[in-house]
Amino acid sequence: MYDIAIIGAGPAGLSAAVYAQRAGYKTICLEQNVHGGQIINTPEVENYPALGKVSGVEYAMNLYEQATGFGAEVAYTQVLETSLQGEVKKLITAQGEIEARAVIVANGVQRRLLECPGEEKFTGRGVSYCAVCDGAFFKGKTVAVVGGGNTALEDAVYLASLCEKVYLIHRRDEFRGAPHEVGKVLNNEKIEIVFDSVVKEITGTTKVEQITVKNVKTQEEKTLQTEAVFVAVGMISQNASFEGILTLSTDGYIETAEDCKTNIAGVFAAGDTRSKLLRQLVTAAADGAIAATSAAAYLSE
Repeated sequence: MYDIAIIGAGPAGLSAAVYAQRAGYKTICLEQNVHGGQIINTPEVENYPALGKVSGVEYAMNLYEQATGFGAEVAYTQVLETSLQGEVKKLITAQGEIEARAVIVANGVQRRLLECPGEEKFTGRGVSYCAVCDGAFFKGKTVAVVGGGNTALEDAVYLASLCEKVYLIHRRDEFRGAPHEVGKVLNNEKIEIVFDSVVKEITGTTKVEQITVKNVKTQEEKTLQTEAVFVAVGMISQNASFEGILTLSTDGYIETAEDCKTNIAGVFAAGDTRSKLLRQLVTAAADGAIAATSAAAYLSE
């Protein structure tokens, strides 16, 4: 029996483990893939307060060693089923059943991909899924943003403040974002909009050098010279298994207050999996700390 079981060993999950263990609670993280989450795909982190520059892999390893150093366990297994009601929570994994008095869901999200040739090859070498994280690496360069929602529009405006030119590629003939965000894009002379188009291929030698875009109406193809492709076509929540159990938003994220409590006593959510304004490394770590503190308060009652 564990005091706290954490689903996920990314920045939110491992930060929760640090705080839980330091509070004196026996903790285990259950991770389906590798510890660290999506940050391991980021070559360099430079916007985490006071940390300076560090690779995503180095950050993940340091956090893992910190959590396990405090005594947290990490088990690499998939959670297949959950039974979250009652004082004892049960997690059915591929390796057996785990029982805990409290559960923190920190399973993250999955980035929606372009699924075009070159995307996987150049991820971390010009292909990015976070303009705020990686935009500064391309200061004064030409970059491309793919998407038509608020995130894509905000990314394009942000990158235009750093870069020489920004291509904004959208598969439709109008944006889906808020009118005021659309206005910012239309009034920015550094942003060139490429409507009705999709990215067919990303090419280069050791890093991104150009992309081929295809007009979905005319089928015409053209090549754009760019040093980076920022993909902003949405994220996919991983919470289908919690539907009807935890309260989810319309797009599948777990609804919590700022204390990270869910609608079930003793169950908390942290990081990208919950509804929130900003999904960044620093907010994931903060969520982990808050969720673990809330869990500790629940267990002490």
